[in-house]
Amino acid sequence: MRLSDQTLAALPDAVARPTYNREALTAGIVHIGLGNFHRAHQAWYLHRLMQSGKAQDWAIIGAGVRAADGAQRERLLGQNCLTTLIELDPAGMSAEVTGAMIDFLPVAPDNSPLITKMTDPAIRIVSLTVTEGGYFVDPASGGFDAAHADIVHDAAHPGRPRTAFGAIIAALDLRRAQGTGPFTVMSCDNLQSNGDVLRQTVLSLARMSDPALADWIAAECSFPNSMVDCIVPATGTAERALANGFGIDDAAPVTHENFRQWVIEDDFCAGRPPLEEVGATFCEDVHQFEAMKLRILNGGHQIIAAAGDLLGIETIAQTMDHPLIRRTLRKIVEQEIAPHVADVPGMTPLAYLDLIDRRFANPEIRDTTRRVAYDGSSRQPGFILPSVRDGLASGTPISGLALISAIWARYCLGTREDGTPIAANDPNWQALTDLAKEAASEPGLWIAQRQIYGDLAANPVFDTAFSGWMALLHSNGVEAALARYLDL
Repeated sequence: MRLSDQTLAALPDAVARPTYNREALTAGIVHIGLGNFHRAHQAWYLHRLMQSGKAQDWAIIGAGVRAADGAQRERLLGQNCLTTLIELDPAGMSAEVTGAMIDFLPVAPDNSPLITKMTDPAIRIVSLTVTEGGYFVDPASGGFDAAHADIVHDAAHPGRPRTAFGAIIAALDLRRAQGTGPFTVMSCDNLQSNGDVLRQTVLSLARMSDPALADWIAAECSFPNSMVDCIVPATGTAERALANGFGIDDAAPVTHENFRQWVIEDDFCAGRPPLEEVGATFCEDVHQFEAMKLRILNGGHQIIAAAGDLLGIETIAQTMDHPLIRRTLRKIVEQEIAPHVADVPGMTPLAYLDLIDRRFANPEIRDTTRRVAYDGSSRQPGFILPSVRDGLASGTPISGLALISAIWARYCLGTREDGTPIAANDPNWQALTDLAKEAASEPGLWIAQRQIYGDLAANPVFDTAFSGWMALLHSNGVEAALARYLDL
């Protein structure tokens, strides 16, 4: 049955669906970046509130800033912006249709529809999932990348911006002029201090064209930090078939694990929905929560994904069946990551490791090693190298983390150990592949990438460890390197 408002009542009894009147919903949020994660996470929390009769004026308007977002818009508008969520619990799958999203804006090169909608006084939150590498941050310095071509364009043409951040600034400029006030700008990406990074990007870009506007945004808008967590695989033929198995023809269903977490700094300049009533945690400081999640879960994904793909292993759950990979994950986290991660209320780092070990091993989650290994040029400096720096500063081991960085370099050669090609899997893939070929015999060239490694190439402990692992990987392969590490 084709998913739509008209067919909701006729869905099978086993499928949960909205009990609220979707026609009565009004928008309070514009969300930029309508991928699977947002629909399984933020939109789900709002849907739950709406099911309880609340947040009826906090519906979501979807938006995108890339030409490719137009295809997602057509898929979702074709089913009234409804989404089928399929929970992949080993104890049994379940499905529900969520309806917190009510529209998807046209995608335009100058972002004019997006700017117009964000100018609406009813919009009180603008949220984003644009990937951790999408904030124009220089990985080496942590500062704003003012030289990027899209940023240069937006600074010169603030009324016709290419980026989401330029569109946000243009809308805030109009709101300031019209006296309609600010909105909260909220990142939902896996990025440490994501609100602070978002604030840096917006204010830095605004100052390039209008310093007075930047000062107004700094004084009036809020940028709450948040930690988001739910494993959400990409959608393909298999996921659409799962929806069909529940009697639903959904062009863009979402599968997800049976776990969610959202920890949010309670800093909203224009109000917020009561998300704590459906399980979100509000606090003054999210940094300890996000450090645990980013270092252990996201870092853990990087420990296993490239190694698994190089060995021809398709899914994350299957990597956890490989004894060397699973043991490597536990050893690196226990000895090289957990010592630098503080406890959070109700959870120690090692207890969290046990939790993610079970989550990664969930056989119902067909999360691919390829998806998780994507964009290592952002994920290595985001999730692996901070633990390297902490280890070097405190004198704790970093050999396993150096091995994971070396495995990523080997991955970027573009071939698996059986000789099959690895399709481009990073925004900078061609440059990385070219460099990986040279680094096979001169490992120092790889860690000399300051935009990724900063000054780590100058550290003899890291340089020696990385170079040694590179030599072993290229002579004996991934499994030999993992076995050597586990014997240390």
